[in-house]
Amino acid sequence: MPCHHYDHPKTRREFLSQAGGGFGAVALAAMLGQEGLFSAPALSSAAAKIPNRLGKAKSVIFCFMEGGPSHLDTFDRKPLLNKLAGQKLPPSYKVPVLAMGESEAPILASKREWKQHGQSGLWISDWFKNVARHADELAVLNACQSDGINHAGGVCQMNTGSIFGGRPSLGAWVNYGLGSLNHDLPSFVVIKDSDGTVVNGVRNWGAGFMPAIYQGTEFNGEGTPVKYLDNPKSVTDIVQRQKLDFLAKLNKSYGATRKDNTELEGRIRAYELAYTMQAAAPEAVDLGGESEATKKLYGMDQPHTAVYGRNCLLARRLVERGVRFVQLYSGAGSKWDSHAKIEENHGRLTAAVDLPIAGLLSDLKQRGMLDETLVIWGGEFGRTPMSEQGDGRDHNPTGFTMWMAGGGVKGGCNYGTTDELGLYAMQDKLHVHDIHSTILHLLGVDHTKLIYQHKGRPERIDMNEGNAFEQMMAV
Repeated sequence: MPCHHYDHPKTRREFLSQAGGGFGAVALAAMLGQEGLFSAPALSSAAAKIPNRLGKAKSVIFCFMEGGPSHLDTFDRKPLLNKLAGQKLPPSYKVPVLAMGESEAPILASKREWKQHGQSGLWISDWFKNVARHADELAVLNACQSDGINHAGGVCQMNTGSIFGGRPSLGAWVNYGLGSLNHDLPSFVVIKDSDGTVVNGVRNWGAGFMPAIYQGTEFNGEGTPVKYLDNPKSVTDIVQRQKLDFLAKLNKSYGATRKDNTELEGRIRAYELAYTMQAAAPEAVDLGGESEATKKLYGMDQPHTAVYGRNCLLARRLVERGVRFVQLYSGAGSKWDSHAKIEENHGRLTAAVDLPIAGLLSDLKQRGMLDETLVIWGGEFGRTPMSEQGDGRDHNPTGFTMWMAGGGVKGGCNYGTTDELGLYAMQDKLHVHDIHSTILHLLGVDHTKLIYQHKGRPERIDMNEGNAFEQMMAV
């Protein structure tokens, strides 16, 4: 008999669901729901295929300072800046290609007060005096490099590995490679500190050429965590469940003959996830149960630190509930970009994030979560030692600073160096590809084996160019 497009042959799963009154399906459903077997994202992820080693980190919290924070005024002390202030670059320096083209600009002094902190004696400026209390936890990477000379390329590469759009984000790769630790919340969450639009928008947390189920979910910092998550008052839970069941039936019937339509599969998963999130997400973002002491630890009792403090506390609650990757944007809309008035601009922004990030590190540590949570700080690039507009600094992708803490990192150390003026990375250079490879390594994933086949090409997050920086990893 001919098989119509809507009349598909019976599968083993359909047989189990009907045989014996469906009791076989009960056992099957229980098996499919087990963590690490065929749990939700793992049905089409690499989690069940890649022989990952045991990584100390289970989750990542990436504090992203969008716009490019100045390493020269925060974590990379350069006394020569002040000695040569007002002079041009020494003749021995190769003049870099700058975003704004002011290659003849004089050197700009750092007005910061620097001190050594912790038993390790790390030099940290007074702009991060609270984070400095955790100096012995920090692995400061002073020789980072990027290919992005402007914000669009820099932000894109730090998030996806490429200066051009269209590739999966780091959070999507983590989601694809490790699968989910929970069934009621997304594995990859993004939270901004304002309504400003991040450069490149949602592509920064997109899935690129991967199935859409791996993309990030943007949470609101205030109010309902996800837009349009609440049902209208006239729609009960029973009605909502019936609608979703009927919609899933139609979608699965349509998708049965269109296996390459990952957007449809992603939409089905999104509907189901949204349904479970209606119960789980409000509880996850409800800070009512947190003590006043905890809120104060994050700076929620002060107007200038309240927003980022709340976001950092939300991040801790999310990873506590199994969210794999949380990205917290500070300065959404490239507000860290300080071509002029760097003292005013950076002073305001560092004051907004310093105490909250320090509170996050303290809270994770006292809860015994820091060892399994990798905290990352940085932006898309750093700033130049030369001035711009007299009191600002231009973009510098040739040498800048990021730091990591927790998650198997050996803290209390500086790794890599820039030259005496902080313009070029010199020793133990870490390209963005190396940084991404290192993050995966700390999560227990071999970046050379985390592969997604796309148009006949084996794709990796590091674009086949990265190496994990094992020197910074605790034994």
